[in-house]
Amino acid sequence: MAKHSLIAIVEDKPGVLNRVASLFRRRGFNIESIAVGHSETPGLSRMTIVVDGTATSVEQVRKQLDKLIDVVKVSDITEDGLVARELALFKVKSTSATRSEILQIVDIFRANIVDVASDSMMIEVTGDEDKVDSLFRLLKGFGIREVARTGRIAMSRGVGGPIVVAEKLKRARHKKVKGADEISNL
Repeated sequence: MAKHSLIAIVEDKPGVLNRVASLFRRRGFNIESIAVGHSETPGLSRMTIVVDGTATSVEQVRKQLDKLIDVVKVSDITEDGLVARELALFKVKSTSATRSEILQIVDIFRANIVDVASDSMMIEVTGDEDKVDSLFRLLKGFGIREVARTGRIAMSRGVGGPIVVAEKLKRARHKKVKGADEISNL
């Protein structure tokens, strides 16, 4: 079992996220993280889904995802050279005595202080999962009051990747209407 990063380009319509999540639920997969946002193509959103599973079982789910009507393209980019990032906000207990130590730790991690109150500080960090986890472990000693994490977003390095250009989108929409046997040609 390993963590797999799937990128799904989907139509920007109500209910798509629910259908995608339901497919994982029906197959017994736990979604480690899911992040959704607009893509560079109007009308399409990009989902980054992180799941634990064997390569074979994740490939089965990827193929089933690809058959959903609102899904334009799905790629498993786990084996690609990829850049992955996560955003986290940590609200940490602080006093006048501990603030300078917290500031030093935040500076080492190139994080930002985004709010200061009399008894707490809010820290924003962006980076790979290990960086976010490491900062969390260090701040835990001061007392964590609240945590908010986005989950992983990722892209393949270089020119290639799962991003769909307008030509492929037109073909995909046409093929999904014409017949499922033509979808595999994308």
